[in-house]
Amino acid sequence: MLRKVVGKLHLWLGFASGLIVLFLAITGCILAFQREIENATQAYRYVDYQPALQPLPPSRLKQIADAQLPGKKGHSVIYQKDRAAQVVYYNLEPEYYYLAYLNPYTGEVLKVKNMEEDFFRIMIMGHYYLWLPPTIGQPILASATLIFVVMLITGIILWWPKNKKARKQRFSIKWNAAWRRRNYDLHNVLGFYITGVILFIALSGLVMGFKWVANSVYWTASGGKPMVEFYESFSQVPTNPVHKITSPMDQLWLNMQPEFQKITGSMEVHIPENEQSSIEVAFNPDTDTYWKTNYRYFDQHTLKEIEVTHVYGKIANATVADKIMRMNYDIHVGAIAGLPGKIIAFFASLFAGSLPVTGFLIWWGRRKKARKAKAQPSKVAQTSQLVGAGFMKK
Repeated sequence: MLRKVVGKLHLWLGFASGLIVLFLAITGCILAFQREIENATQAYRYVDYQPALQPLPPSRLKQIADAQLPGKKGHSVIYQKDRAAQVVYYNLEPEYYYLAYLNPYTGEVLKVKNMEEDFFRIMIMGHYYLWLPPTIGQPILASATLIFVVMLITGIILWWPKNKKARKQRFSIKWNAAWRRRNYDLHNVLGFYITGVILFIALSGLVMGFKWVANSVYWTASGGKPMVEFYESFSQVPTNPVHKITSPMDQLWLNMQPEFQKITGSMEVHIPENEQSSIEVAFNPDTDTYWKTNYRYFDQHTLKEIEVTHVYGKIANATVADKIMRMNYDIHVGAIAGLPGKIIAFFASLFAGSLPVTGFLIWWGRRKKARKAKAQPSKVAQTSQLVGAGFMKK
């Protein structure tokens, strides 16, 4: 009885989420090696590292990039050894997103890219929001992901063998069988083998999709402490400024050079929007992931560091729960385990996308078989009809 109820639940949840799960799986596969593909195909990202030369300060790079994008608001400037400097332009109202790639030593503009037309950016917006407004698309995708998690659990219940004799066939695919049997084995056997990996990917997606999931994960990991939501840090505007710092962004960039030289990753200096804004300086020692990034905030009028209590502060101050939340995106794409992790995530997404297809084919085959059986009377019924016909003749 229980397996019958679980089977019905598995079936109807599959109908409710199948197409969206297939869509998420396909776009997830496309995005799995985004960084590697971009690095291999976009030569303008690279600039020879010249340690003897001092790169241009962020204000100068912004000034050069501003001439390429008049009227656009600069968001940050990113430096990375052996890479082009990036000036990021991002705004919500009106919405735009541009990247200007410059030679950090000469200021030469190498590429100005409208990210709204970038292939991978388009795929990301589909994967996150279904190309709908975030308040609409994100809940739809997150709800489908939640349903998929329930389906994985019910799938394991249905897969679980009833007896020892059935165990062997549950772990292997019968390749020499008819296509319907092969399809059945692909759905069940592959589903079993990839459930663990897909659960990690799906649950990390839920953390990004639902605040209550993120808060629950943090509460569990921290031993019952609530997660502090990200908040803006502000500078204290002096009432009677005596010595005003001419370019606090450049001064901070200069002060942070010794720390930047210790890492092989990137340094991002954020551009203050107004006099109350703080200046964020982010150091990422490993640009293949994001969770190790050291976020620091400074008062633009005094250059005094501002301490924060939310997750995105200094990595040295991060608790275990903070680090888990920081790792969430890297877990989702498999980057937490390097290239092998991305390969595993790619094939897990590929197989996850096959589950709605193979599951539909199983249902369709059973439906077709049931219709055929209903259309043809049983042998007992046929015999009764013949006997009855003979009796009537007599």
